[in-house]
Amino acid sequence: MRAALRGVVLALFLAVNTIAWASLTFLAAALRLVLPPRFGGKALRRAMNGIIDGWVSGNRRVFGWLNPTPISVKGLEGLGRDQWVLVLANHQSWTDILLLQNTLRPHLPPLKFFTKRELLWLPFLGQAMWALDFPFMHRYSPAYLERHPEKRGKDLETTRRACAHFRHTPTAVINFVEGTRWTPEKHAAQASPYPRLLKPRAGGTGFVLSALGDQLDRYVDVTLCYHTARPNFWRYLCGRLGPVDVIIEQGPLPEALRGGDYGEDPAFREAVKTWLDERWQRKAVLLENVTGDRAP
Repeated sequence: MRAALRGVVLALFLAVNTIAWASLTFLAAALRLVLPPRFGGKALRRAMNGIIDGWVSGNRRVFGWLNPTPISVKGLEGLGRDQWVLVLANHQSWTDILLLQNTLRPHLPPLKFFTKRELLWLPFLGQAMWALDFPFMHRYSPAYLERHPEKRGKDLETTRRACAHFRHTPTAVINFVEGTRWTPEKHAAQASPYPRLLKPRAGGTGFVLSALGDQLDRYVDVTLCYHTARPNFWRYLCGRLGPVDVIIEQGPLPEALRGGDYGEDPAFREAVKTWLDERWQRKAVLLENVTGDRAP
């Protein structure tokens, strides 16, 4: 199949698959709103997790048939769908989301992403993520918070509300710790010490640890290694992305990261930042070992 035709076919499939499963999500969300919690609240949330699984399973199957992108995955041993897991990942492209979903689907509970609030207005997908309890974050700049101090702590409040739903069924909460997609321009503007990574932002991870740290079984740190300088979603759809390495490192969550208050405890904030810096130093080494001298 020609690359452009493959890209069109997969784009159309993604659109149809998303609309179909999103429609079921809206139905389940409507039932959850009208039914008392004792009548199927937990069961409905499990059903909605099943909707995520259905969407991802369809994508995995069709991409497995039509997309020739060679993907190498290491480190899946010991993962299970009955766990509560914090997933960390670097972020370079919209491709990351599909790769993570397709790679981790058989090995972890449904992934719940931290999502920019602006994506709430993305047709079908944005509303479906809201109905599925994805945490929508509105990051305020320090200057804005100086002018509007009443907004301080709102992100933590939002995260706690979202994570409260995660306590009832096994969940994998994923955070793109850099906060945005990597580009050479952003990397230069930050003066990041990591050659192929932006600086890690501790806020999202810290909020999850504050809200859910006592229940998380482990962390799963995913390093996405593209062998092309500018991974592009359209190139992925067309099968022209080139090889991708997915390297997973995992372990029990350090005790120092359980049960703290990221908003109020400076020592806990420092522990989270130090741990993420250590993970990012390790991730930088993995990227260097895999990609070698390829220019970022």
